[in-house]
Amino acid sequence: MTKRIFHSICLVSFTGFLASIVLFMGVLYEYFSNVQQAQLKMQTNLAAQGVANQGIDFFHQLEVTDYRITWIDEKGKVLYDSRSDTTEMENHLEREEIKEAISDGYGESKRYSITLFERSLYCARRLEDGTILRLSIPQSSVLMLLLGMAQPISLIFVVILILSVVLALQVSKKIVDPINEMNLDQPLPNQEYEELTPFLERINDQQTLLRSQQEALFQAEQVRREFTANVSHELKTPLHTISGYAELLKNNMVMEKDVAPFSGKIYDEAQRMIRLVEDIISLSHLDEGAKDMQYETVDLYELVGNAVKSLEPEAEAAHVTLEVSGVKTPFWGIVQLLNSIVYNLIDNGIKYNKEDGKVMISVQNFDGEAVISVRDTGIGIAGEYQERIFERFYRVDKSRSKEVGGTGLGLSIVKHGVKIHNGQIEVHSVMGKGTEVVVRFPK
Repeated sequence: MTKRIFHSICLVSFTGFLASIVLFMGVLYEYFSNVQQAQLKMQTNLAAQGVANQGIDFFHQLEVTDYRITWIDEKGKVLYDSRSDTTEMENHLEREEIKEAISDGYGESKRYSITLFERSLYCARRLEDGTILRLSIPQSSVLMLLLGMAQPISLIFVVILILSVVLALQVSKKIVDPINEMNLDQPLPNQEYEELTPFLERINDQQTLLRSQQEALFQAEQVRREFTANVSHELKTPLHTISGYAELLKNNMVMEKDVAPFSGKIYDEAQRMIRLVEDIISLSHLDEGAKDMQYETVDLYELVGNAVKSLEPEAEAAHVTLEVSGVKTPFWGIVQLLNSIVYNLIDNGIKYNKEDGKVMISVQNFDGEAVISVRDTGIGIAGEYQERIFERFYRVDKSRSKEVGGTGLGLSIVKHGVKIHNGQIEVHSVMGKGTEVVVRFPK
């Protein structure tokens, strides 16, 4: 960047120098040309008066070195010339200054030589007898003027070159140093250049985003560790139980009457592990966004009815009544996730209910949303726990949860499933009176 600024400053300096030389020489040359033309006109008028008074005798006593004087008759024939033999000179009637003098009384023109290194200024005056008196003077062209001033121009160029290099080094360093000294860890306080504000704001936004992503990778690594620890703990207990009972059976240390209960215990713990693994797999799938699952139109009322049918044996065993109300509610969603949401909510309503309790499921179809409500008459959830029940492996009543075979992941699966459908969950609960979970899906 420093080199680019340095080169740019030098280029601007040289360009400015050349432009100044061209402009100055042009203005200066034009000015002196006008002065010289005015002097030539004055000399022409004086000479015209002399010729008018003395005729050709005026030229005999005239000593001219700078000017060339030509006297021409009204037909263009040269009567006198101070530089050339009149007999060898061509007719001058077609010369520009002669034409103007004949028509207007006075004329002037400028003509370059063949080499363009010199030009001549011409002034012509018509006399009373119709003859034309013309004076001319040679003038160096701009090219000759530049060549004549080559030495001083070269000296000025060298001085400007040195000054440009020195100033370019200092200015480029002064421009770049504040940029090099910027604190990019805190970009916004850097106010050296207003033009860099959008760039610094972009850096600040990127850093903020990176910090939030780092933190998220850390509110995620922490969750993963806790999840791994919880999974290990949840699997450890049933594995120890299965291992212990199996060892007793293997070593024939169980009475005949206890074989069936021991086998049943092994089966129950194995089923609990199977449910836990299935829930972990489901939850991991949801963490990835469930992108491979297909959306289709499903009737939420019918879906709730099917879930109730599959849970009726569990409800009868727990002496809990299931009641369904509502209307047909078409919804565009993932059937597996919606079924898992409904199943887990109803299953929790049964497991954490009281004997002879009820679970009331309602499906409502509104213009802007589909609403599923699952309300039970169970033990309820204290207010301080209601925000945590959707955390993985969180249980309000751990002993009750293990007793009814809960994995602690059901509501986490519900939360993720609702999130994938851009829905919201509301929990209303009173200790000892029951809990209502309301899921709202935008249509």
